[in-house]
Amino acid sequence: MADPGAGRAGRPASGHALYAISVAAKLAGTGQQNIRLYESKGLLTPSRTAGGTRQYSDDDVAVLLRIGELLDQGLNLAGVAKVLELEAANMRLHRALKRARSRPPA
Repeated sequence: MADPGAGRAGRPASGHALYAISVAAKLAGTGQQNIRLYESKGLLTPSRTAGGTRQYSDDDVAVLLRIGELLDQGLNLAGVAKVLELEAANMRLHRALKRARSRPPA
């Protein structure tokens, strides 16, 4: 039986931690210190090993790329935090709407 957490071709799903901070920084085109700063500001919460080592998933890398885009557009970290918060809320609302529309009429 296949691992329920596995994605295509046996690769872990996007939410599973895959990368060390150095690899995540390289993939996102930023520095490790920037990633630590984003984490301290609550913009990103990587999983950690039992020993406390940060582990980043594809989803985390996507967030890092989005942070970079927003910073390039001139937002400061407080603005980035607000945009990420609003985007997450919007996504939740879209999912709820989709679920509501898929239910049979009462």
